[in-house]
Amino acid sequence: MKSVIVGTAGHIDHGKTALVKALTGIDADRLEEEKRRGITIDIGFAHLELPGPNGEVLRLGFVDVPGHERFVRNMLAGVGGIDLVLLVIAADESIKPQTREHFDICRLLAVRHGITVLTKSDAVDAETLDVVRLEVEEFLRGSFLDPTHSPIVAVSSLTGAGLPELKQALVKVAAEVPAKDSNALARLPIDRVFTMKGFGTVVTGTLVAGTIRREDELEVFPGGKRVRVRGVQVHGEPAEQALAGQRTALNLAGVAVEDLARGMMLAPPDTFRATERADVSLSLLSSAKPLKDRARVHLHAYTSEMVAEVALYGEKAIKPGENAYAQLRMDERTLLLPGDRFIVRQFSPVVTIGGGVVLDATPPLRSKKGYFLKMLDEGTPERITEGRIARQSNQGLTVPQLVAETGWLPTSIRRHLAESIRRGQILQLGDRYLHGAVVEVLRESIVSGVTAFHKENPLVAGISKEHLRETVATPPEVLAAMLDLLTSEKKLEVAGDLVRLPGRGVVLKDEEAESKKTIEQAFSSAGLQVPALYNVLAGLKVDKARAQKIVTLLLRDKVLVKISDELVFHHSALQQLRGQLAAYKTKSPKIDVGKFKELTGVSRKYAIPLLEYLDRERVTRRVGDERVIL
Repeated sequence: MKSVIVGTAGHIDHGKTALVKALTGIDADRLEEEKRRGITIDIGFAHLELPGPNGEVLRLGFVDVPGHERFVRNMLAGVGGIDLVLLVIAADESIKPQTREHFDICRLLAVRHGITVLTKSDAVDAETLDVVRLEVEEFLRGSFLDPTHSPIVAVSSLTGAGLPELKQALVKVAAEVPAKDSNALARLPIDRVFTMKGFGTVVTGTLVAGTIRREDELEVFPGGKRVRVRGVQVHGEPAEQALAGQRTALNLAGVAVEDLARGMMLAPPDTFRATERADVSLSLLSSAKPLKDRARVHLHAYTSEMVAEVALYGEKAIKPGENAYAQLRMDERTLLLPGDRFIVRQFSPVVTIGGGVVLDATPPLRSKKGYFLKMLDEGTPERITEGRIARQSNQGLTVPQLVAETGWLPTSIRRHLAESIRRGQILQLGDRYLHGAVVEVLRESIVSGVTAFHKENPLVAGISKEHLRETVATPPEVLAAMLDLLTSEKKLEVAGDLVRLPGRGVVLKDEEAESKKTIEQAFSSAGLQVPALYNVLAGLKVDKARAQKIVTLLLRDKVLVKISDELVFHHSALQQLRGQLAAYKTKSPKIDVGKFKELTGVSRKYAIPLLEYLDRERVTRRVGDERVIL
C-alpha cells in the first residue's frame, strides 16, 4: 500500500473543501465557525483509497487548506508535508490573488507533482471554460504544473462531472511520487493537539520521515519533554505503526495538552538539537520587494511559525527573483535539518516574499565562509561529511553528532566515513573523526607543545596529559589516540601521566644540580628530625622559583616525601621508620603517641603527622588513642 499526501491550494471560495468532500465523502471543515461562515479557516483532513497500478492500493491523505488571505499562515501549516498538490481554480473566476500566492508557496516548497483542477465547471458555458483553461495554461507554463506534462481537469463538485477523470489523474500522478523513506529517523510536525475522552492527549500530523510505532519513546521539540506513544492511527484507522508519508494521529502518555502546540515536532529522543539559527539558501519571488540585510520576516517551516532576522552573507540586499545565502536567526527554538524547505513572509504587510532550503542548522553565529555553504548546497554526501568534520578542527565529530547535524542515519554516515577514510581525507581517533589535514596540524602542534614545555620547564620531566590537552584544545579521546600514534612513531614518550620527547629527562644547570644535592643531603642526614623546608631553600644559590621546581622534581622522583603541608622527609628515613615499627610489633601489636615518641625520638610536632601518614599508607590503623601495627 502506497501512501501519498495530497494538499489543496487556491483562492477562497474556489471550491477546495467541496472538491475534497466530493472525492472522499468527508467534510474537511471541522470547526463550527467554518460551517457558519462557509469558509475554511484552518486546515482540515480527509482520506481516500483508490486502486493503484499493478493492483496496489493507493491511500491518499488530503490536507484541505484555507484560501482566504487572512488564513495563509494556517495554509502554510498544512502544506509543508504534501507530496502532490491540487491547484484549485474556479472556472467562473479564473486566477485570483491567493491562486498566485498558493502557487508560489508550492513552488518555493519544491512540490514536484500536482494536478490543476478547474472547479465549478457547471457554472460556466463551454466557451468560457475553454477561455479559462487557456488562461490557466499560460499561467502554469514552465512550472512543475506545466500542462505539457501535468493534467488540467475540469470538474463539478455539485454534479460530479469530471470526478472519475480526476480520480484517474490522481492515480497516475500519485504513482509518480517517490515513496518517502520509512527507514529514516522519524519526524512528525504537529498540526493539531486535542483531548479525546478515554484516551487523553492526541496529536496529529503528516509523518515526513521514518516510522513511529506503539510504545515508542519520543522527544518533543523544542523543550525536550519525553512522551510515550500509547496508540497510533493512520488515516483514521487504528494501526501498530505509522510510516513516512501518512496522516498520523498519536495518543501520547506523559504529556498534557497544554504542554503541546502546533509547530512543535516529535522525533527520537537524544538524537537532534533544537536551534535558533540556520544557514540557508534563500530565493526571493520576482513579485517581492528587495529584502535588506537584517530584515525581520515571518518564517514558516512545516507547521511552525516564528519571527526571524535574515542576515545575508556578502550582500546588502536580495533583489526580486534572485537567490542568496543567509542566516536565519529565529526568535524561538525549533527543529530544522538540512534539506528542510521553508517560506518567508514580509513582516508587514504580511505577504509571501520567498522561501528556500536549510543548509546547516548548527552554524556559528556569523560564518562568512560562503564556499562552505556552497559545498553544503552542491556537494556530495562524502564531501559534506568531510567539510562538517573539518569545520570542527581539533574537536572532530562523533557519529551521533553527525546524525544531529545532518539528520542522516548512522549507517549512511558510517558508509560516507568509510569512503572518506579510504581516500585518506578522514581519520578515526577513538570515537571521533578528524579531517586528515587537521590531524597533520594537530600532530605538529602536540610535538611543538611538548618541545616548548621542555624549553620553559627544564626542571620538569614532562608535560601532564591534561596540560597538553588544554594547550592543543582537543578532546581526551583524540589526544589519547594521537599520543598512541606519536609514540609508535618514536616522536614522543609517555610515562604515566607525563608526556616528553624521546630520551628527554630533566636538564639541570650546574648551580641547579648543586642545589638539588644540597636539598637531598639536608633531609637524608636529618633522619626524622627534619629542618623546615623554607630554611633549606633559603641557603641555595638559585632563585625561589627554581628552588621550588627542584623540590617538585625530588617529590616526583619520590626522593622526598611530603606528609603534610609543612613536613617533608627523605624516603630513606621513612623506610627506616617502617623497619622500626616492624621490629616493635614483635614486642607489642599496638603503639600510642607516647611510645611512638620514645621509639623515634621525635616531638609531638612530628609524631602526629608521621602517625597520620602511616595510617594513610596502611602501616598502622588508628583504634581510639592507639595504633594497631599492620
